[in-house]
Amino acid sequence: MKIITLLENTACDAGLCAAHGLSLYIETPKHKILFDMGPDERFIGNAEKLGVDLSAVDIAVLSHGHFDHGGGLRAFSEVNSRADILIHTDAFGNFYALEEGKEPRYIGLDPELWELESRVIPTADFVKLDDELTLFSDEPEVFHALAASAKLHVETPDGLRPDPFAHEQNLLVTAWGKSVLFAGCAHRGIVNILAGAKERLGRLPDAVFGGFHFFELDPADSESAKLIDDTGKALLEGETVYYTGHCTGEYAYERLHAILGDRLRRMSGGSVVEI
Repeated sequence: MKIITLLENTACDAGLCAAHGLSLYIETPKHKILFDMGPDERFIGNAEKLGVDLSAVDIAVLSHGHFDHGGGLRAFSEVNSRADILIHTDAFGNFYALEEGKEPRYIGLDPELWELESRVIPTADFVKLDDELTLFSDEPEVFHALAASAKLHVETPDGLRPDPFAHEQNLLVTAWGKSVLFAGCAHRGIVNILAGAKERLGRLPDAVFGGFHFFELDPADSESAKLIDDTGKALLEGETVYYTGHCTGEYAYERLHAILGDRLRRMSGGSVVEI
């Protein structure tokens, strides 16, 4: 299968746009898949420059309900009239980022995107689309990871509460005897999500693409360093190769790379990986 990073915080070509967000194009024997749509329409221009025909995409997946992954959803629907758009039923919640001394900042999806309801297929804990594609959001909690996303909240009848990320879903793609896991930000923890993939596959996937959401951790905090290091040590199991970026953060990337070596690789806009 082929994986092209359409948009990410960085770009490996000066002619491509970069933005805080993520959008991946995945090509398998049966499908052309868009995984996340970045914060706005810029991924579309990048796709054109990279030779990716977004009008041919037949399945689009939104990993979770944050604007930096779904802000380009309307723009995608305007260039593609055929793809099913798979969004978790909880993804249109009111999500906020809390920063000390500031008003809560809305980071959810544009509520007007509900106008696309006729294009959207709502998903829940587990959906097996066919022998290539599986969506799941019911991974076990074998590793405590939510501390890395402690600033992110959801509005409830009782006010803002820490987001449990029930709206987050992961894509498992299997083709040509290989399996690849895609996770937008892995807010519930990449170790937990890997455990969920292993339950489905009976083994660990060959590769993982996604952000690990460590960028908000304080490098001066010993607990932050421990969380990152413990994650890296847990990821040593098996031979999985990890492609990460976006919300992982440079500090966390360097710590993880010290543990995982060349099994940890950077995602960047314009990069092409064949597995």
